[in-house]
Amino acid sequence: MQINNLKPAEGSKKARRRVGRGIGSGLGKTAGRGHKGQKSRAGGFHKVGFEGGQMPLQRRLPKRGFKSQQLKYNGEVTLAELETLGVDEVDLLVLKAAGLVRQIVKQVKVVKSGEITRKVTLKGIGATAGAKAAIEAVGGTFA
Repeated sequence: MQINNLKPAEGSKKARRRVGRGIGSGLGKTAGRGHKGQKSRAGGFHKVGFEGGQMPLQRRLPKRGFKSQQLKYNGEVTLAELETLGVDEVDLLVLKAAGLVRQIVKQVKVVKSGEITRKVTLKGIGATAGAKAAIEAVGGTFA
């Protein structure tokens, strides 16, 4: 095999469409643009969502809702996950290392889901009222 003998695989290259080259090509006369109208003209274009002057769909529908971009920096951990963690002092780095929260997370909150029987110390981690009560009931603390 030599470089001057290389050629593309059979059928991988297709000739580009040559419009406006006579009746025999199948794309003569109007060149696939149909008859008249804005889209048939050279330079005739409109912006995305334009409906010919009719009020566009995105303006007819009501604006609704909002999702904060800060939510991706928040994480939550359940009591059951704390139980299986097997560490006495829990902070953000421990949770990231264990894979319980994503690496991008900056704030974590413990939610009351499941049971906890071990005594744990939470450092720099928040908790819901129910989770806080459950952790303190088994002798856990918040630092």
